[in-house]
Amino acid sequence: MKAKIIPIVLISISIILLISCEDTTYKEYKGNAPVYMGYSELRKAVKLEEDVPLVNPGKIYFKDNFIFIIEELKGIHVFDNSDPSAPVKKTFINVPGAVDMAISDNVLYTDSYIDLVAIDVQDVENIQEVGRVHDILPYTVPPVDNDYPTSYVDKSKGVVLDWDLKTIRERVYNNPPVYPYYELRTDGFKNFPGAASMSSSGSGVSSSGIGIGGSMARFGIKGNVLFLLDNNNISLYDITVKSDPGALWEVYAGWGIETMFLTEKNMFLGTTTGMIIFDITNPYSIKNISNFSHIRSCDPVVVDDTLAFVTLRSGNNCGSTVNRLDVVNIKNLISPSIVSSFAMSNPHGLGKDGDLLFICDGDAGLKIYDASNPLTVGYNIIYTYPSINAYDVIPVGSVLFMIGDDGLYQYDYSDIQNISLLSKISVETAE
Repeated sequence: MKAKIIPIVLISISIILLISCEDTTYKEYKGNAPVYMGYSELRKAVKLEEDVPLVNPGKIYFKDNFIFIIEELKGIHVFDNSDPSAPVKKTFINVPGAVDMAISDNVLYTDSYIDLVAIDVQDVENIQEVGRVHDILPYTVPPVDNDYPTSYVDKSKGVVLDWDLKTIRERVYNNPPVYPYYELRTDGFKNFPGAASMSSSGSGVSSSGIGIGGSMARFGIKGNVLFLLDNNNISLYDITVKSDPGALWEVYAGWGIETMFLTEKNMFLGTTTGMIIFDITNPYSIKNISNFSHIRSCDPVVVDDTLAFVTLRSGNNCGSTVNRLDVVNIKNLISPSIVSSFAMSNPHGLGKDGDLLFICDGDAGLKIYDASNPLTVGYNIIYTYPSINAYDVIPVGSVLFMIGDDGLYQYDYSDIQNISLLSKISVETAE
């Protein structure tokens, strides 16, 4: 009997010892601890706030004489731009997790971490959330200080608003739990050519038309379809009822999608390895036309008639040291071909109006080129503004909106021989 009991006792003691070790084994280190916002709080957060400084500007958008500027992961600043020489700050829309936006009629669509939010901006004094689709976007986290390790992120606690650098005490497991999937948010703007004008709109955004964004967007609208980019996929949403986006389906587009540019009939996607072209004549049933490949690099694209202008840059997660402008012949959409290439410093967003090409060349500033000859465009620089760290541009009706590290600039380029600065909305220091 004793021979049978002893092994059982030993096994029990071993189990107790193992449990005891697991319960009391911890590690301590200095690292980035997530600061959470619960999901219920997130979904009650959209509201108007006053006197919120522009500190970390992101994407820009224009519709009906109003400028919308993303405050990265915080919300959206709204300015009345009826007089481009004197924009008036109207309000700030608190939207945690906002990075991208697009406007159809009087409804603004933006991301709020994992949710898609619809906001009525018809009356800028009474902006309010009118719709929300839960849990359709990837779980994302803010940028982190890579000099320190990052603590485990528990998605069940909510979204990550920020990081707190502190001493972290974590339990050590013999079999570590699987970390939930999350990813860093990437850049993105968009251009909607010819969709809006500089006409007066009264107290807010009108109930017709689509706005105009920059060249690095991940949101786009064609008719009653909203397109959202998600790394490898294009998600389509029916916005026939503006306040109630309805999921249609996802289209696999390719690896490393970064930006979107729409024309009347086509969608041009900038990816880390090339440009992908879709036919969106019927936005409910988009079709891949062709893929144009280049070396691995970050690249937004704009299109004018039979030419595509693509900027390739190094840095970020793109894995390349190449910085250049590529001009691509797209007369035959099935078989795009390179026309010319020109060295750049670190190009980001770009815009095209007639024969003028505007390029944000990072620390090298804003550059304006005569693009009438695609073979020599890179040599035909008209103006350069080297003192600005330029990020993206929107040319509209001879007024150029340019966003940089230190704020939003507006230039009058109606006389190309006498381009003038109209105004600047400067970045402020947060209190």
